Amino acid sequence: MDVFIGIDIGSTSAKTVAVDKKGTILRRLVQPTGWSSVDTAAAIRQQLRKEGIDASHTPCVATGYGRIAVPYADKCITEITCHAKGAGCIFDESDLTVIDIGGQDTKIIQVVDSAVSDFLMNDKCSAGTGRFLEIMANILSVRLDELTELASRGSDTTISSMCTVFAESEVISLIGKGEQKENIAFAVVDSIVKKVSSQAGKLILGNRRVCLTGGLCDSAYICEALSKELGKAVTTHADGRYAGAYGAALLAAAL
Repeated sequence: MDVFIGIDIGSTSAKTVAVDKKGTILRRLVQPTGWSSVDTAAAIRQQLRKEGIDASHTPCVATGYGRIAVPYADKCITEITCHAKGAGCIFDESDLTVIDIGGQDTKIIQVVDSAVSDFLMNDKCSAGTGRFLEIMANILSVRLDELTELASRGSDTTISSMCTVFAESEVISLIGKGEQKENIAFAVVDSIVKKVSSQAGKLILGNRRVCLTGGLCDSAYICEALSKELGKAVTTHADGRYAGAYGAALLAAAL
C-alpha cells in the first residue's frame, strides 16, 4: 500500500498523519513538541517505525513551526497552505474561512476554490493564542480543558488588557479581590474570543463556512463563544487539530 506522511511540528504539540493514495487517514499521532524540534522529529520517525512506516523511504511533507527540523521530509510547506488543504478536505468545502488557534500564533485563512486567497496571522504577541490561555490556566491552577469548562459557568467579568503580561496582573488582582474562579475563567476566554473574532471578522466573506482547527477545536464552549461573537456558526471536527498534518500528507501524495 502506498503511504504518504504529513508532519506538523507546532510550538506546543507535533501532529503526524499518514494517508493512502486516496487521502484516507491511516494513522494519527500527536505528542508534545518539547524544547527541541530536532528531537521531536526523531521521535516521530521512531514512532512511525513502530507503526510499520519507514519515514526515510516514504513521501513526506513537513509543516509548522519546526518544519525545517525534519531531515527526512521531502519538502517543507508553510502551515497556511497545509491548514487550508487539510481543513478543506476535513470539512468537505472548497470555500471556507479557517480559524486556527495555535500555541504561539492564530491564523485566519480565507479559502476560495480550494486555494488560499488571503490570510491574517497574529504572531507578535501571545494574546489571542493558546499560550495566552495556558498562562492564565496556570495562574488559576487548572488544566486548559478545565479553564474552558469553568468559563462556560461564569459571567459578568472582563479583562481589559490585550497584553498577556498586563492581563496576568488583572487576573491576579481579581483573585486577590475574591472573584469567583468561574467568572475569572469567563473573562479570560471572553478576552481571547473577542481578539480572535476581531481578526476573523476581516476575512469572513458572504455565506462561506467558518471552521475552527488547532488544539482548541475540541472545546465546545470556544466554538459556541466564537459563534456568538461572530454572529455566524463556527463548526469543528474531531480531526480539526490534525488539519495541518493532514494537509501536509495530502500534499506529499501529490509530489
